Amino acid sequence: MNFQLKGRVVFFATNNINKFNEARKVLAEYNMAVGMLGVKALEIQSDSLEEIAKASVLHAFEKCHLPIIVEDAGLFIDGLNGFPGPYSAYVYKTIGNRGLLKLMENIENREAKFESVIAYYSSELKSPICFKEEAIGEITKEERRRDRASDFGFDPVFKPANSDKTFAEVTITEKNKYSHRAKALRNFAKWYKN
Repeated sequence: MNFQLKGRVVFFATNNINKFNEARKVLAEYNMAVGMLGVKALEIQSDSLEEIAKASVLHAFEKCHLPIIVEDAGLFIDGLNGFPGPYSAYVYKTIGNRGLLKLMENIENREAKFESVIAYYSSELKSPICFKEEAIGEITKEERRRDRASDFGFDPVFKPANSDKTFAEVTITEKNKYSHRAKALRNFAKWYKN
């Protein structure tokens, strides 16, 4: 990858190319370059996305000693008392979208939110800095997507407020208008540029 852009470079510890592509587009708005580091960040078990992200970014930094961000996100569904929350990745891997929709079959309240925490750490800091944002919306009654390549995670069943499409039915550019991750990345970028 070529990082000869004006501005600064940060590294994103992720193995998820979809997350990386979303981050790359958002940070480019701020003339920032981002490199993808495939370091496997430690993921502690916690009810707090912020605690998970802080532990992950410190672990990733120990492996690379570069200015680095990690992201942890969760889907919180009102009708399921906030489930799956910080355990979203595990729930997606085990039951997927179909299993989640099955859990929701007889539930009227479909309101939900995605939360994202971007944690940043570098050698100049005493402790990680976190940027938290959310996207309010609802769980659809079925999976909806443009094509298989355009979605990941719970995107095909989450429709943000003020949109008639799920995250999986829109382009990255459109998703970044509503996305919890994009909002958190923008907050990080504004802070980082100053």
